[in-house]
Amino acid sequence: MTDETRLWDHAAEAPENWDAAHDALAAEAVRVGAARSAEIRRRLENAALSADDVTTLAELGNVPILAKDELPELQSADPPFAGMLGVAPSELRRIYQSPGPINDPEGRGADFWRMAPALWAAGFRPGELVLNTFSYHLTPGGHMMDAGLREVGCVVLPGGVGNTSTQVAYAASSGATGYVGTPQFLLVLLERAREDGARLAFEKALVTGAPLPPDLRAKLQDEFGVGVCQAYGTADAGTLAYECAARQGWHVAPGVAIELIDPGTGERAAGGEPGQVVVTSPNPVYPLLRFGTGDLSALDRDACVCGRTSPRLVGFLGRVGEGVKVRGMFVHPRQLASVLADRSEVACYQGVVTANGHQDHLTVSIESSDGDELDVAAIEALLIEATRLRVTVEAVVSGTLDPEAPPLVDGRRSGGC
Repeated sequence: MTDETRLWDHAAEAPENWDAAHDALAAEAVRVGAARSAEIRRRLENAALSADDVTTLAELGNVPILAKDELPELQSADPPFAGMLGVAPSELRRIYQSPGPINDPEGRGADFWRMAPALWAAGFRPGELVLNTFSYHLTPGGHMMDAGLREVGCVVLPGGVGNTSTQVAYAASSGATGYVGTPQFLLVLLERAREDGARLAFEKALVTGAPLPPDLRAKLQDEFGVGVCQAYGTADAGTLAYECAARQGWHVAPGVAIELIDPGTGERAAGGEPGQVVVTSPNPVYPLLRFGTGDLSALDRDACVCGRTSPRLVGFLGRVGEGVKVRGMFVHPRQLASVLADRSEVACYQGVVTANGHQDHLTVSIESSDGDELDVAAIEALLIEATRLRVTVEAVVSGTLDPEAPPLVDGRRSGGC
């Protein structure tokens, strides 16, 4: 038996009858959710469904979607998990807090978020040394990748976020050949290594949490010799899809059922049309039923040259909800409001996310009330603490901002980011 067959052969990753496999997952998620999750029981009851009524994914059509953007309010009213947890909190390995804030549970099983298949598809193999640059603090990204890498058999270098020169020296001296993190930070490390006269031996990377424009992928491959694959997932649902070596879309991951739902009609998106990625998962620790990620994509059912039979998401096509991803972290309007809404000297504000090259920037423009002077440095520090990101605050003259405009805008969309 080969290593690839032992770990994730193509049949195990994606059965030939994909629709039947998704139907089975949906039926199992209803059974598990009805037994373990008070939140799922409520939605099933409201839809007049019992655990025995659902045998296909299509039969969940009357169950309302639970939007990710609803979780902060739900968890605040019923902490820590709003009745969604399938086990006692004492049975968890860790509890994280993602921006929102949203509490995220981690169960005790190996590779809880099912990241190993994505790493394997990207070419990672046992014994390889891999630098993990996702945060191990508060948010789950670092441990998500760490668990998947260890499941594959890789040796993990837990770099975390920032400390660019230190991480360059760390990866260079160890001889790490793999990288996981955002594609933007990979470019930062490679360029810093060139400036410092260090040699990084990175050959492959699995990136997520930020856009990977074609020009950035080409630069990483052609200029630095790093082959890059993408993974897509959430802290709530784990790995949802990932690229293979063909890099022609994201294969839907095993273990979850995916629907693409038209945000306007609430119906299944027609073949190839964009829709919100809606997830159903029978995970007994944290079962999910029609969980709306807020991400837009479309489904490609054409065969892939890699031999995997799963359909593929075509990539990230935008957002339905209010959250905006910046440097791998979601920022929500409520985070800006928590700092600015009750400050008497603030008349109006708006956050705008832009990109300079391949680096994201969040700028918050603020109008003062009655000409009061703004303590820009103090407000900036509070926003950095609330968002866990670098933030630039600009004081603007009265009348610059539209009071009816959205409090947070993604300005990258018009720029092709």
